[in-house]
Amino acid sequence: MNRIPMIAGNWKMFKTKDDALAFIYAVNVKVPEKEKVESVICAPAIFLRDLVKREGEDLRIGAQNMHELDEGAYTGEISAGMLKSYGVEYVVIGHSERREYYNETDESVNKKLIQAVRHEITPIVCVGESLEIRENGTTNTFVKDQVVKAYQNVTEKEALETVIAYEPIWAIGTGKTATPEQANETIKAIRDVLVELYGTTVAEQIRILYGGSVKPNNVDELLAQSDIDGALVGGASLDPDSFLTLVNAALNK
Repeated sequence: MNRIPMIAGNWKMFKTKDDALAFIYAVNVKVPEKEKVESVICAPAIFLRDLVKREGEDLRIGAQNMHELDEGAYTGEISAGMLKSYGVEYVVIGHSERREYYNETDESVNKKLIQAVRHEITPIVCVGESLEIRENGTTNTFVKDQVVKAYQNVTEKEALETVIAYEPIWAIGTGKTATPEQANETIKAIRDVLVELYGTTVAEQIRILYGGSVKPNNVDELLAQSDIDGALVGGASLDPDSFLTLVNAALNK
């Protein structure tokens, strides 16, 4: 199955407006054709309008979070409809930092996933284990459970509109990276779950990214693995040259 690789940069809570605009001007015309690599920047909500207005033909903009409901008295929250009205095409859901600091649960991830696809926004659904779980040897069981819960009541058609990002929590921002073989093994286990849920044809079309201290000096080795379809990248996506190195590496996937 020929899955188009994706490199998604997660800026987290970094950059000013001027920084964000300088970045997009630096990379806009230099990213690969979207038919070959999907290049995505998931930016703070306050920058989304400015970035969408300036995105080129081959660069796409995503959000880092959204609410599970259409509207309501939820001060500070942003709905899928709001994102859609601005032309945002992707949203990160269930990142480990959202789970740890803001009480995101498997159940809320499921609700947000369904809400995103209903509004024709591609959710990048994050799953991943702690160091304790990795050392206990129960990584695959834990991550499989996260996937099953995230995709509860999600149809085959809806599932095809999603992307999964496997991010071992112990490798995020620590400088530690799962070995390419470790990452690929867990991503294969995730794909096996998708086979159980939707069958092989659907499962083989859903892209699964790796995230966790991905950098220009290790991206080639990670992308060389059979089931890793790209990367969700934090710190290394903040610099234009670094981001371009990553997306160009995906051309060889």
